[in-house]
Amino acid sequence: MNIKITGKDLKATDAIKDYIEKKLTRLEKYFTTTDELDVQVMIRLERELQIAEISASYKGDSFRAVTENKDLYASIDEDIDILERQVRKAKTRKERLNKDESLRIKEMSTESASNIEGEVIKTTYYEIKPMSVEDAKLELEGKSNAAFLTFVDVDTNKVNVIYRLKDGKNFGLVEPEA
Repeated sequence: MNIKITGKDLKATDAIKDYIEKKLTRLEKYFTTTDELDVQVMIRLERELQIAEISASYKGDSFRAVTENKDLYASIDEDIDILERQVRKAKTRKERLNKDESLRIKEMSTESASNIEGEVIKTTYYEIKPMSVEDAKLELEGKSNAAFLTFVDVDTNKVNVIYRLKDGKNFGLVEPEA
């Protein structure tokens, strides 16, 4: 989390900075990585009111809260509450949109999958690990629902595929020639 605290007509003391940083940790639970969370805090004094203005941005989303109170700490607390509500609302909205969109895509794929023939309609990504043929066989045996396993042979440094034969007891190996 990148925090920039500035004061206008009011000095940002270490106690105030520590308090702001401590309160901003409440927002961390809403973000996957806080490295990309940029927060700007401006504290200022106008007449007898102390104003705290907090702006936060994360991956293109911006959140802002401005409150005034006779007590600066109370103003900071109100800002954090406002920001937390804004972030929670934005996150809920995104999750709902993603859910609706994924349901729409799923419906479209099931409708179109019955009409399409000979096309790749599903792609699965997984990690290819370097291992020996024997280790690959043991790992495939451990995965009861897997029909095959792709791996890099440590001896030849080539991509191989080990698969279950139809008898269910033996295995086949696909190995490149070149």
